[in-house]
Amino acid sequence: MDHETALASLFSSEGRLDPYPAYDALREHSPIFQALDGRWFVTTHELTNRLLREPSLRVADAADYDIGWPDWRENRAVASIVMSMLQYNPPEHTRIRRAAASTFTARRVAGMRDVITELAEDLIKEMPERADFVSAFAYPLPIAVICALLGVPDSDRQWFRQRAADLTVVLEPISTEEEMRTADTAGRELEDYFIGLIAERRRSPREDLTSALAADGSLTGQELLANLVLLLVAGFETTTNLLGTGLALLLERPDSSDRLRREPGLAPAFVEEILRYDSPVQLTTRFTGTTLDLGTGVELPAGTPLTMLLGAANRDPARYPDPHRLDPDRPSIQPVSFGGGAHYCLGAPLARLEAQVAFPLLLTMLPALAAAGTPARRDRLVLRGYASLPITTT
Repeated sequence: MDHETALASLFSSEGRLDPYPAYDALREHSPIFQALDGRWFVTTHELTNRLLREPSLRVADAADYDIGWPDWRENRAVASIVMSMLQYNPPEHTRIRRAAASTFTARRVAGMRDVITELAEDLIKEMPERADFVSAFAYPLPIAVICALLGVPDSDRQWFRQRAADLTVVLEPISTEEEMRTADTAGRELEDYFIGLIAERRRSPREDLTSALAADGSLTGQELLANLVLLLVAGFETTTNLLGTGLALLLERPDSSDRLRREPGLAPAFVEEILRYDSPVQLTTRFTGTTLDLGTGVELPAGTPLTMLLGAANRDPARYPDPHRLDPDRPSIQPVSFGGGAHYCLGAPLARLEAQVAFPLLLTMLPALAAAGTPARRDRLVLRGYASLPITTT
């Protein structure tokens, strides 16, 4: 297909089911090309990896939203994302990122391994003979983990799941008015919840992220609220997609399942290859802060929007030979699935850890685990994953 047809397919439900043929066509057309009212699209691993780390690039922040959407604050789902570190630029982003990173530490994440293992084992033991893996495991595990980190009571997990799922529609470039209204309601309810939790933790601090962030004097009240909502949403949505996609890929490949069952120590390599093969996040957007010379005959003026197709970059044959084959033995697997540079995903180590723990446990505790029907993908362009994944355990 030509590159215009390929790009258009990504904005259709049918094309989003399997975007990789379109990515191939776009990559073959050019490493970077212009379309859709001046927006530039980046397709190769080399250029995507470089631009993700380019310090002169910026994200759309509150000032940008004020120009194009003056009343964006009225939708509290949008406001919770725009006022979080996800949509901040330096120096504000540096300040907020430092505060979050000082609480969301590598030691704190590593200390969650036993908690994750126990939660995963409990979910596996409770799994019925026939189940939807997404509902029975891929959603509840990340929700339980992030709730444990934030200090949210167990009884509130199910309540959080639906609202977090409703809110993430604001991360998509395509959404209906009804979806945006539902997201707004979810944003308001989550803000109300965290206002109460923050007040409680300030009165009686605990060993959780909410207490640590509430005690940090560098964050404004709105920033604290927005980043707690972000940690909740980002902490489970992409991990749910990683778990669902990963299990589907393993069940389609019995040799891979058997190998990981025999050698659970290979889980990190399998997880990295799953992230490369079918990324839970398919694209990200930046803007040039100054004139940017790419050194390829392309010079971009300040304010140019850039959409980096992470899914295309991860299957670039120039970086990964035979890219459409799942191969955990690849040397130096370095997917761009979690972004890069200053906005590299803060929760990436936690998502990786959950998947590294979960896949060997699922395969060893459920040796007869198998697909039991046709899975259904979520119709999303940015956040790629399954809405349902029928399985049988016997």
